Amino acid sequence: MATLGLIGSGHIGSTLARLAVDAGLDVVLSNSREPQTLSDLVDELGPRARAATPAQAAAAGDWVVVTIPVCAVGTVPREPLVGKTVIDTGNYWAPRDGTIPELETQELTDSEVLQRHLVEAHVVKAFNNINYRHLRALPRRVDAADRTTLPIAGNDPDAKKHAAELLSLLGYDHVDMGPLTESWRSQVGNPAFCMPYALTKNDQYLNQPAAPASAAEISVALASARR
Repeated sequence: MATLGLIGSGHIGSTLARLAVDAGLDVVLSNSREPQTLSDLVDELGPRARAATPAQAAAAGDWVVVTIPVCAVGTVPREPLVGKTVIDTGNYWAPRDGTIPELETQELTDSEVLQRHLVEAHVVKAFNNINYRHLRALPRRVDAADRTTLPIAGNDPDAKKHAAELLSLLGYDHVDMGPLTESWRSQVGNPAFCMPYALTKNDQYLNQPAAPASAAEISVALASARR
């Protein structure tokens, strides 16, 4: 059975772990502390889940999700990720991450910063534009009329295809934003960030009940993004 490795097990990471177990995948979770700090979550997830170090999660995963603050990408282990599809859920936020000059000047996107760190891996941006409550609520089977679409971006076509396979297993369709240089389109402050998945599109969208979003809706939101 395929395995999802998680470097970071906060709101998004733990939600992806639940979706993966629901889909019949094995899950290896990690965080910045010791594996035993994840024992309650592992117990909740059941026998398909185990806790490990970030390096062990990276080595175990057929896909590896990096879901940590952008300021911490330098801690992601390189060697176990060589040749792997690495899914980046990050969103740069200076009050938390500190000022990162190449992100402030828009010389790079935050996923390009991770790709620069993981030179021999294949980074794909995904799961960054949806609130974890909505992510948990919206999975649908492949043939469902109300299946929700998430955007992805990446430089390697095979890695994007691989990431899209994971999205589909977890209950989501995808739309391709293009290379990592375009990943900003799905980030904070743009129309594709969180709002399409809220039942009512207002300033309190993070707390709104989940609403499916089609490929057409997400494509329009991405096209209208401004830096």
